[in-house]
Amino acid sequence: MPTDDAPPRTPPEPWTTQERIVDTCRRIAVVGASSDPRRPSHGVVSVLLDAGFEVVPVNPNVAAVHGIPAVPSLTEVPGRIDLVDVFRRAEHAPAIAREAVAVGAQALWLQLGVRSEEARRIATDGGLRYVEDACLAVAVDSARHQHHGDG
Repeated sequence: MPTDDAPPRTPPEPWTTQERIVDTCRRIAVVGASSDPRRPSHGVVSVLLDAGFEVVPVNPNVAAVHGIPAVPSLTEVPGRIDLVDVFRRAEHAPAIAREAVAVGAQALWLQLGVRSEEARRIATDGGLRYVEDACLAVAVDSARHQHHGDG
């Protein structure tokens, strides 16, 4: 039984939105995924696959990414989508946010350097968790180290 002079227990820090997304989303549609190894999206898809995520490349201009057939749009992704990871310029983000809401995604993630107030509003009004201007591969790598006690 605690005594009156015992320090109050501090509850654990709440999960950040990024941590919650990485921990709960397993199937990720990567909009703007590239088959070019020099493009950042190609590297992020590699990290996601290595971490055990199911990845669906979304790009009407490529046939496949890392051997996975690409689909032309979010609305053509078969099955559920947990997370939509966006490698497109900010002016495309609102339309992608609308598609993410329409297909029932749980979250929308705009990659490093991409911010959109309109996409944020569309996503959050549609019940999606939202991250912008952050690298999903960095968040995944950080979570992997925390789960393995390395960080």
